[in-house]
Amino acid sequence: MQANSGSLRVNRVDLLTRQIMAGEIVWAHGRITAWQASGPLNPALPYLLPGFIDAHVHIESSMLPPSEFARIALRHGTVATISDPHEIANVLGIDGVRWMLDNAALVPFHFLFGAPSCVPATGFETAGAQLDAEAVGQLLDTPGVGYLSEVMNVPGVLAGDADLQAKIAAAQARGRPVDGHAPGLSGPGVAAYAASGITTDHECTNLVEAKAKLRSGMRILLREGSAARDFAALHPLISEYPGLVMFCTDDFHPDDLQSGHINRLVARAVAAGHDVFDVLEAACMVPQRHYGLNLGSLKEGDAFNAVLVSDLTQFAVQATWIDGRLLAEGGRSLLPFLPVRPINRFAAEAMDTAALSLRVGLPDGVYPCRVIEAADGELLTREGRAEVRCRAGYLQPDPADDLLLLAVVNRYHPAPPALALVRGFGLQRGAIASSVAHDSHNLIAVGCDAVVLAEVLNALVATQGGLALCDGEMVQNLPLPIAGLMSASDGDTVAASYAALTSAAREMLGSPMRAPFMTLAFMALLVIPELKLSDRGLFDGRSFSFVETLVAA
Repeated sequence: MQANSGSLRVNRVDLLTRQIMAGEIVWAHGRITAWQASGPLNPALPYLLPGFIDAHVHIESSMLPPSEFARIALRHGTVATISDPHEIANVLGIDGVRWMLDNAALVPFHFLFGAPSCVPATGFETAGAQLDAEAVGQLLDTPGVGYLSEVMNVPGVLAGDADLQAKIAAAQARGRPVDGHAPGLSGPGVAAYAASGITTDHECTNLVEAKAKLRSGMRILLREGSAARDFAALHPLISEYPGLVMFCTDDFHPDDLQSGHINRLVARAVAAGHDVFDVLEAACMVPQRHYGLNLGSLKEGDAFNAVLVSDLTQFAVQATWIDGRLLAEGGRSLLPFLPVRPINRFAAEAMDTAALSLRVGLPDGVYPCRVIEAADGELLTREGRAEVRCRAGYLQPDPADDLLLLAVVNRYHPAPPALALVRGFGLQRGAIASSVAHDSHNLIAVGCDAVVLAEVLNALVATQGGLALCDGEMVQNLPLPIAGLMSASDGDTVAASYAALTSAAREMLGSPMRAPFMTLAFMALLVIPELKLSDRGLFDGRSFSFVETLVAA
């Protein structure tokens, strides 16, 4: 690893004075010791910025452990993440969070982890663990944990749920911020949600919703992940509310991380006409202030956390430093790949075709049914209706009409699968499946019939987690031995494997979705309306209640 002292001739972007000056910056033992300005901006020199920060990300969604996530993110100028480990917490509880902390400590990268507030996310699904207020307090007292992670149970907050109030109070007593998660919340509920102590939201999909939350005192995170993409709708906030917005990816798959990170959002924002200082404030400084980080702003005495870019339009990253050490250069990480110790919890058993057939026990005929309407790039689903044929007591999927079978299988205890009908995935043949199914991470699969569903789900059982695809003849998979969420391989290998599975789902199976596996992972996320499927049944996120597939006459 490189020494943590050095000097550079650069254009320094000073976000405190909103000036750009040419000169020489000097650092020793990881801290800036001198800045010697030589004149105004020099177009021949590169630009030095404070490092980029992802203000809300689930590291697990990259399918990489923290140590490998950092190795890839450093290529793109990211020096820190605000990381919510509730994915692994839902599988393994406190042990999972501690595994993340231990792995993150192996690399020189600034991870700030949250104490998950909603494990399980709801009481309508089976998770692998439960974190009560006492456990949350223990985590908040753990070094490396600096905030209360997204509070997703909006009805519980508005109803004054005692356990949620105790968790929020635990964070407030320690002076820690509380992250929110309130998709579509409007009216008086916004002020009440914010008044409970919640300080951010990353679920806004339109300006009306975002501005109402800003007026209530919340900070808004502009999200552009692998599935949910809200930047286009929300970017006007950068100029209208400077200093009150941040950038985040939330859930970011490995192939997307391989090609860029927060640097891409910065370039998009500048291309959209926003002032470069407002953009960099959102990318580099607002997360520091909000979460109490002390990463510096390139002034004398600060830790040298910095990114060197070729210009202030494309933001092509030339090099990244953390605490004075050069950790990435020329698109190459200088950190070595580190082997990891897998940890998991998996008890699902192999299943047969009969268990994955949607039985209703009715005479042959056509019946009105509820259908989950999924959309590429959206976490929100709609409740659709379809006239579905019943044969020999079983509802029949119809790939020609994009009417597919969706299954969720309890991974923690042997249990019958839950089944529903879904549209939007567009598979013409075969099935895809995953042990990444937010937030409880049971097994989830979508397919053209019960036969291929059984094949693809049994492939996951064989590897005790991962992603799998079946075309009716062969199975391709990507094992995820770390909690069924993360791979033990290097990031570039994982990215290539994931991209190959995505390509196969599109080209071999016919899905029109850009990210079918990521979209599938959210079909079990009950806290996002309208219809979702848990391991216990079809769920209406508006009424927070189970509903039947068959529509009552």
